[in-house]
Amino acid sequence: MENKHFNEKAYFGQFGGQFVPETAMFALSELEAEYEKLKNDKEFFEEFDDLLKNYVGRETPLYYAKNLSEHYNHDIYLKREDLNHTGAHKINNALGQVLLAKKMGKKKVIAETGAGQHGVATATAAALLGLECDVYMGAVDIERQKLNVFRMELLGARVISIEDGLKTLKEATTAAIQSWVAEIETVFYVIGSVVGPHPYPTIVRDFQSIIGYETKAQLDEMGKHADHVIACVGGGSNAIGIFSAFLEDNSTKLYGVEAGGYGIDTDMHAATLTLGKPGIIHGMKTYVLQNKYGQISPVHSISAGLDYPGVGPEHSHLFDIKRATYAPITDDEAMKALMLVTRKEGIIPAIESSHALAYLEKLCPVLSKDKRETIVVNVSGRGDKDMHTVFSVLKDKETGGKNGIYELNGGLENE
Repeated sequence: MENKHFNEKAYFGQFGGQFVPETAMFALSELEAEYEKLKNDKEFFEEFDDLLKNYVGRETPLYYAKNLSEHYNHDIYLKREDLNHTGAHKINNALGQVLLAKKMGKKKVIAETGAGQHGVATATAAALLGLECDVYMGAVDIERQKLNVFRMELLGARVISIEDGLKTLKEATTAAIQSWVAEIETVFYVIGSVVGPHPYPTIVRDFQSIIGYETKAQLDEMGKHADHVIACVGGGSNAIGIFSAFLEDNSTKLYGVEAGGYGIDTDMHAATLTLGKPGIIHGMKTYVLQNKYGQISPVHSISAGLDYPGVGPEHSHLFDIKRATYAPITDDEAMKALMLVTRKEGIIPAIESSHALAYLEKLCPVLSKDKRETIVVNVSGRGDKDMHTVFSVLKDKETGGKNGIYELNGGLENE
């Protein structure tokens, strides 16, 4: 049921809210009150900032990709979140939330994960700060992210395999919420993206906003202005993180890139803002992929981190007011971008990030040929975790080189 007593902070336009059972309201109210108090706690943020600098390794570079810039005839900058400890932007939020849990006196944290990066980040923060950790993960994602599963277990976390439905991120999130409600007084739920009931979308955005503010400061230092900012969107935390510092500047265009899967003309995609409609999922009102009866649609992406049938409510609001543009990229397009960036820059991006990088192929050709524009792409994670998937796809004898997927030793050199 929806809590009738929240204030306007619970919503981004018409999206957000707290569509949860009464049993969860105690924890949400406790969390909101504690976070509001800690937001102004100098000691809390001094500890958090120290960990971001000396443990995570912030600030991350804003790298001028010279070879990509020559390739596209525009100035391409990569925000290197892949260089964070644990390999992605997820550690920013996980560390903040686990530190918050410890300040609240919780002894155990739980998390959901798709690609495994949020699970690894949460397990890492829990190990550092001395809390128990359970991570819920779909059985399909466990199979395609074996390395991250081992990393979580090595860090002391218990990885719980979810066998329901499509056995991916949606089911893992549902299971985590059910577990949280069952142990709500003693367990802290570390949500991995800007999704879920209020105040989670706000908390996660705040912890990830460092990406955007660092990027803007780095551009200012170079005397540069971002004409375009691109990020991939599943739930959307890395995108909201980098968008946050540019929202008030309409001269910077923002692009969220969704998982087009096998194509949006098929049922095998996760292009929520492209084809979804407003609905309720995981305690929030947002855009959702659903059928005419309101049932959540199955989704697909080659990326375990983007196959989610909803999206963060702030993204739904930005889409509605046309502040950001959202577009799908197919599995094949993402793999082609991964190969291009790897060969051109010596950087192997995560498949999630490769969706954002692939959008350069659509954006750059329509930009002015008379003026080099400045484009920032958020490289939200590194591709180590995806090597099993990349190897399988590129070496697949049935499809290798067909359907737009480049073979390991061909394609790029032959363009």
